[in-house]
Parts: sequence; C-alpha cells; structure tokens
Amino acid sequence: MEDQGLLNRLILGMDLRCLALDALTEPDPTRKAASVEAGWALALAGCDADAGLELTARLTLPGRPERPHLVDPASVPRRSPFTAEGRAALLHAVAHIEFNAINLALDAVWRYADMPQAFYRDWWLVAADEARHFNLLRSHLQSLGHDYGDFDAHDGLWSMAEKTAEDIVARMALVPRTLEARGLDATPPMQARLARAGDHRAVEILGVILHDEVQHVAIGNRWYRWLCEEHGLDPQAHYPVLAQRYGAPRLKGPFNLEARSRAGFTDQELSTLPTD
Repeated sequence: MEDQGLLNRLILGMDLRCLALDALTEPDPTRKAASVEAGWALALAGCDADAGLELTARLTLPGRPERPHLVDPASVPRRSPFTAEGRAALLHAVAHIEFNAINLALDAVWRYADMPQAFYRDWWLVAADEARHFNLLRSHLQSLGHDYGDFDAHDGLWSMAEKTAEDIVARMALVPRTLEARGLDATPPMQARLARAGDHRAVEILGVILHDEVQHVAIGNRWYRWLCEEHGLDPQAHYPVLAQRYGAPRLKGPFNLEARSRAGFTDQELSTLPTD
C-alpha cells in the first residue's frame, strides 16, 4: 500500500503535456521510444494533462539523431525489395515514417492547449503505438545488417507539422487524415511486394502497423470533426480550403477504401477521392 501511495503522489506531480514535450525533444531514438512507453504507462495509471498550461519549447523541435541525413524527397531513390540493400532501404523509409509519427503525436499533445483530456490521451496512445512500430521495424532492420540512420530520408511529414503549428484544425485535417491516411493505401501493395521478395517478417510487421493506423486516422477524423463543429465549419467543405492554404500533397490512388471507411471517412468523402 505504501508503494501504491508513492506511485499515486508521483503521478499527481506529472503532466502529460510536459512529458510529451520532454519526449519530443529527446534526440536518441532508443531513449525517445522508452520515454514514450513510460509516459503512456503514466497516462494509463491516471496521469492527466494540464490543458490550460502555456508551454514553450526551449530546444529545437523535434529531437532527432544526426543520422539519417535529410534530403529533398525527390533525391530519395526508389527502393526495390528484391535486393537485400533495396529491401533494407525500403524498411528504413518506413521506420523513418514511424519515427516522425512519434514526434507528430507528441507535438499534438504539448502544443495545443485547452483541449479535452480525451484529446491528449488519444495522441499519447498514438505516440505509444508509433514507438512500438518503430522498434519492430528497427529490430527487423538490424536483423538485415542495418540500423536506423543508414540511409538518407526526407522530412515531408514534419514539414507539414511546422506549417500547421498554429492551426489545430489544419493539423488534424492534413497530418493524420491526409499524410498518415496515405499509409492505409500504400501498405497492402508494399506487403505484396515484400511477400514476393520472401520477407514474411516484414509483411507481418506491416500488418500490425496497418491495423493500428486505422485507429490513428480515425482519431484524426474524430478530432477534426469535433474542432469543425466547435468553430462552426463544415468538415467536408473546409478540407480543400486547408489543403490549398497549407500546400497539402494531391491525393493519388489507388485508395484502400475499406480501411479508409473503417478509419471514419464518410461515404461522401470516399466518393470524392480522385479517380485518375
């Protein structure tokens, strides 16, 4: 009972938004993932977020290692899974996406004040899932003789986070339900290619990621619609306005309509996706 009392006092002294900012500024991938795991455990144990707290980042965001070297997206070569090096580079690219997704979820927690407690817990859940995904991919990459940082990468996901830093409605519209939703479309074809290359462990890991990402995109959809209602905006009509304002990439098929439907996109939204 004494130990439980101590734990309760420690939890009361923690704040989920401060913990998120601390984890976001951590540059080492191993320590960042461990910090996220610890923070999510505290959230599950009852730690709350101070929604009214005004936080300021004192360090450069996000914290990340010196490698991988970040280059223009057009400079990242196409990756074929049918060679050992190409397969490692492809999985490295996915690991980089998951590393960025950790940072994006943490950024949503600390940056946006005056949101319901459920908002902060949702994005801590996402951060914990993304950290688990990153560790799965990194471990498999290491089994192939490589590690995170061995290949060049680009910064497309985080650059959209920077563009939408002052606009939470745009952040929910253009990161989870646009950029991350593209993963719902891209994952099954990637799994098929990796299966043909004989990498069944990679196929299995991507299956775990796809399953979880449906929930993550659904969280983005839910909070985007909640915010639109709070601001008197029509979610479907406002989306193209935000996409143009912040330079979101044009959506391109083929689309995983079944996964997108489970992630909360309406039939009307799905019917307006481009067909070319």
